[in-house]
Amino acid sequence: MKAIIYTRYGSPDVLQLKETAAPQPGEGEVLVKVWATGLNAADRYALSGKPFIARLMIGGPRRPKHTILGADVAGVVEAAGSNVSRFRPGDAVYGDLSGVGSGGLAEYVCAPEGVWALKPAGVSFEQAAAVPMAAVTALQGLRDKGQIRAGQRVLVHGASGGVGTFALQIAKALGAEVTAVCSPRNVDMAYALGADHVIDYTREDFAQNKQRYGLIFVANGNRPLGDYQRALAPGGIGVVAGGALGQIFQAMLLGPLVAGRGKVTSLSAKPDSGDLATIGEWLEKGTIRPVIDRCYPLAETAEAFRYLEKERARGKVVVVQG
Repeated sequence: MKAIIYTRYGSPDVLQLKETAAPQPGEGEVLVKVWATGLNAADRYALSGKPFIARLMIGGPRRPKHTILGADVAGVVEAAGSNVSRFRPGDAVYGDLSGVGSGGLAEYVCAPEGVWALKPAGVSFEQAAAVPMAAVTALQGLRDKGQIRAGQRVLVHGASGGVGTFALQIAKALGAEVTAVCSPRNVDMAYALGADHVIDYTREDFAQNKQRYGLIFVANGNRPLGDYQRALAPGGIGVVAGGALGQIFQAMLLGPLVAGRGKVTSLSAKPDSGDLATIGEWLEKGTIRPVIDRCYPLAETAEAFRYLEKERARGKVVVVQG
């Protein structure tokens, strides 16, 4: 099979399209013919190996532990190993493989039955591949860490990226009044996704406008934790799910120590088939929808990563096959 292989950390230049043996499903595993693979920030960190802590968290200290990137996958079941009961050949599926070594930037990938879900009806393979990690991150951050409530005022910072576009829509689906923070070129998109209010960060600073929010979900950006604290209502919660690594580590290490009206905490989302099922129901109903900026063929995966590195994508970047 064809696959994008990397054997050392570095820029997208280290990615190579090669022929390699196709995996075979073992007990409890499903072999999937890949139709599309969504790229995430985690793939960027795994590729570059920077900062060094990323190697310890998702790779190896000297060289990559897993040589094929790509966690968010959509495709068709090719074969099932023994003791697989939920899927059969021909089923259209999608899932987040980040907990089992990724491997989605290839023609075939093998993963345990538990990471897969049936692809929602009416959703393309490209759209399905844009969903798992980003949408589950948004859901877990809003519901579990943020304790979102219907009628609550929620601010989504970085509302135009992969996680942010889902956070905006999921917050609306859960009954919140949503304010989106984004760049001027993404204001109309944020309104189209359901935002009640949109702040163009080049014209207005959410931390200085005296508005207060019960929940602030940070999908992107690089602000001091005190800025989020100032914009929280008494008892409010700030959840840092993405953005600059310095901002994320500040939230992890210093968030519990920063005094203010509310608390700021970090989020480490994990794949969850139950959460993916919830998201699948919303997708089928049209309650939420994936936003895809660009699609690239497998042979141009390096270009897809170069575009991702610019941090200008609206929604997701997807690698497609077939």
